[in-house]
Amino acid sequence: SSGPDAGGIHFPEYCPQRRFELRGDQMVIGRFSRSRGITPDIDLVGPPEDPGVSHLHAMLVTQPDGGWAVVDLGSANGTYVNGAPEPIPSETPVPLHDGDHVNLGAWTKLTVHLGG
Repeated sequence: SSGPDAGGIHFPEYCPQRRFELRGDQMVIGRFSRSRGITPDIDLVGPPEDPGVSHLHAMLVTQPDGGWAVVDLGSANGTYVNGAPEPIPSETPVPLHDGDHVNLGAWTKLTVHLGG
C-alpha cells in the first residue's frame, strides 16, 4: 500500500514456499540472530526477509492428544490464527488443526499440515 502510513515495509512480489517438518516437542519460529545467539527451528530470515517477524516470535508445541498448538512468545507484532482480527494472547497455547493458517510479521503465513 502507499500513503503516509505505509512506513518502510515493502511487500515482496513473490515469496517462495518453504516446508518445515514438525518434529520433537517444540519448534521455535523466528529469525536467526548471530549477535543474540538465536537459531530458531523455523528460521524465517528470508529471502525475502519479513521485518515484522521477531527473532523469537512464536513456538509450536505438542499437545497431550498428539496435536500441535502455537504460542506467541511476546512478539512485537503478534501472532494470528486463521485471519482473526486480534492476535492470540502471549504465552498461551492455541490448538491448531490441519489446514490452519498462522500469520506473523507483515506478510508471513504458515499453513499447518498435520498427519492423519
